Amino acid sequence: MSMMGELTYFLGLQIKQNEEGTFISQTKYCKEILKKFEMYKSKEASTSMGTSCYLDKDESGKEVNQTKYRGMIGSLLYLTASRLDILQSVCVCARYQSSPRESHLTAVKRILKYLKGTTSFGLWYPSGDEPSLIGFSDADYGGCKIDRKSTSGTCHFLGSSLVSWHSKKQACVALSTTEVEYIAAVRDGIFYTRVKGADIVLDNDIWINVAKVPVLENSPIVPSDFAHFNKIMVYQSFLRNPRQHNARLLED
Repeated sequence: MSMMGELTYFLGLQIKQNEEGTFISQTKYCKEILKKFEMYKSKEASTSMGTSCYLDKDESGKEVNQTKYRGMIGSLLYLTASRLDILQSVCVCARYQSSPRESHLTAVKRILKYLKGTTSFGLWYPSGDEPSLIGFSDADYGGCKIDRKSTSGTCHFLGSSLVSWHSKKQACVALSTTEVEYIAAVRDGIFYTRVKGADIVLDNDIWINVAKVPVLENSPIVPSDFAHFNKIMVYQSFLRNPRQHNARLLED
C-alpha cells in the first residue's frame, strides 16, 4: 500500500477537505451530463419537477428514443449519489423507461435544467459533529395515478450530516394514511436493525400511538405483520424515540 496524498476524486465524486469539514460533490460529472445531452445552454429551472406534474403512461403521446431516454435516466441515477434533491424526480421518470413518451422526456429535461443552475451543490460533513443518529420518514398517499401505490421517503442524519436517503414506491396499495406511514417506517426500521439506538421522526401521531401500545392482532388500522415489526423495533430500542415533528419534515 502506498500513500498517494489527500483524496480529492473518487468514482465521480469530488472531495474537498479542510479543518472545518469535508465537502462532497459531483460538479464535474454534472457538467458532463449537461454537455452529453445538449442541455448546457438551456435555461435554468428553479425546481427539478413542477408541483402540478403528474406523469402517467401517456399511451397516446409521441414516442421518443428509448436508448437515449434510458441513458439520461442512468446518468441521473448515478448523480443521486450526492444529490438527494433530484432523487424523487429521477425515480418517478425512471418508471417509464420501457415505453418513454415526449411528456416523460420533457420531465427529464426539466431535471437537467434544474441541474444547470445547481452544479455546485453537494454534501457537507462538518468536523467535530455530534455522532447521534436520527431518521426522518414520510410517505405520500396513493401518489401514483396508475396503480394508486404510495411512495416512501426517508433520510438519515449522523449529527447534522446526511448519510443515507431513499425514495421508493411501495409494493402494495395502502388503505389509509396511517398504513402508508407504517409501511414506510418498516422499510426504515430494517435499516435501523443494523444500527441500534436511533431516533425516528414522523408526522403521523396515530402511527406513534399504535407503535407504542401492546401488539394488537388483526388491527383494522395497519397490517398485523407491519404492526408487530414496528412494535418489536420500539421495545428492543432499535427505534429509540419515535416522535412527531410538527414542522415540515426534512424529507418533504
